[in-house]
Amino acid sequence: MSDSTAQPFAAPATPPQPEPWLRGIAEDIHPVTGHLLRAAEQIREDVEAAIGDLTPELLWATPFGMTSAGFHARHLAGSTERLCTYLEGKQLSPEQIAAMKEEGGTTGNTEEAGDLLASINLALDRYEALVLGLDEQDLAGVREIGRKRYQTTAAGIAIHIAEHGQRHVGGLIAAAKLARATAAR
Repeated sequence: MSDSTAQPFAAPATPPQPEPWLRGIAEDIHPVTGHLLRAAEQIREDVEAAIGDLTPELLWATPFGMTSAGFHARHLAGSTERLCTYLEGKQLSPEQIAAMKEEGGTTGNTEEAGDLLASINLALDRYEALVLGLDEQDLAGVREIGRKRYQTTAAGIAIHIAEHGQRHVGGLIAAAKLARATAAR
């Protein structure tokens, strides 16, 4: 083959990394803590890939009545922040409750993807710091959720933050794909 002929299936310059949970064992960190941190890493990467290039119109689009990618991103950041408050053993402040009520608003959304990504990253930074600060005894510590003060453990909240985040990442990815597909028509 001559040097002037382009190869249509050339290997990428950098091979893709495996998903975060397969990127090795974090040394000197409890295995559960390590996987919770990897879950946060997965959320960051998936959200960035799904909405990083969306215009505000596509970010907030609701084709066929579907929840927008923007809502999922906003809720992901807000719910992570609130759940971190519970993980700290505190209850929500009046400001957090008011923000929660505004989170679902669907009119006049102008937030851009970069702003939402920054909010998600800030919430996940807090989560990661809290998770790193938990020791084995802390994991079993009782925490109370909401006005009814449902009881769970710190481990239960930390795991729920990761699973709840992934739930909204899935919705966000589907909404972003649908918004792109309907706009391309």
